[in-house]
Amino acid sequence: MSKLAFIGLGTMGFPMASHLVTRGGHDVTVFNRTRAKAEAWVAQFGGKTAASPAEAAEGAAFVFTCVGNDDDLRAITLGPDGAFRTLGPGAVFIDHTTASATIARELYAAAGGRGASALDAPVSGGQSGAENGTLTVMAGGDATPFVAARPMIESYARAVNLIGPAGSGQLTKMVNQICIAGLIESLAEALHFALRAGLDIDKVIATISKGAAQSWQMDNRWQTMIDGKFDFGFAVDWVRKDFALIFEEARHNGASLPVTALVDQFYAEIQEMGGRRWDTSSLIARLEPKTEDR
Repeated sequence: MSKLAFIGLGTMGFPMASHLVTRGGHDVTVFNRTRAKAEAWVAQFGGKTAASPAEAAEGAAFVFTCVGNDDDLRAITLGPDGAFRTLGPGAVFIDHTTASATIARELYAAAGGRGASALDAPVSGGQSGAENGTLTVMAGGDATPFVAARPMIESYARAVNLIGPAGSGQLTKMVNQICIAGLIESLAEALHFALRAGLDIDKVIATISKGAAQSWQMDNRWQTMIDGKFDFGFAVDWVRKDFALIFEEARHNGASLPVTALVDQFYAEIQEMGGRRWDTSSLIARLEPKTEDR
């Protein structure tokens, strides 16, 4: 059993931290900006709350974070009460935030300056993956701290891979989001086409899902998409935040992303429709009204 800290108990962080206790058997100290949420976590899973990220990280062998964006990440690591103020020599910092490769490299250097290590380790799998402990984790950093942290990460992940040096995890998450954007839009258009053609959707999906068109999105979202149910965790606001990171990186590396840019604009339309908190499968709402509206 190791002494751990987990900072950020949002939609993803709350269940991820819980698995460190229920599956890993670790002693976990938590911090959340809304203290009531940290207290609710402790009431359910034990451990203790901290008054600041610095207090949470003090004496911890592994410090996990899962917050909103680069600014949040800087605040809880490098700020006046940030975790890096007490991050000890030999400690491993593991960040699960979807953030920029730039801050990943910045925190890698800052941790190294304290004799500690840092891994950028964004996740894929959404809220259900966090709750079920079946996330995919893509990491950037050095091999030795990765090997040390991997058993703990596996408490809430079914796939954990070290991709390359610092920043590689965040860049791989960008690749992941580019792939998903095209898949969901294609599925939305396919369902829209099938409905307009008067086809039996159940039979269509039962058939094509056994062939080259099959995808996780098809298997798990086709029915909810045509039913107009968009409450599966990863919000449109969040994916547009991720796209902004992708486009910034593409400006630096010269990548051309015309389809991703188009899908981003489609998500902007969803936001204008009032769907800021709808999940990413809501792209179909641009094309098809909800079932009860037909």
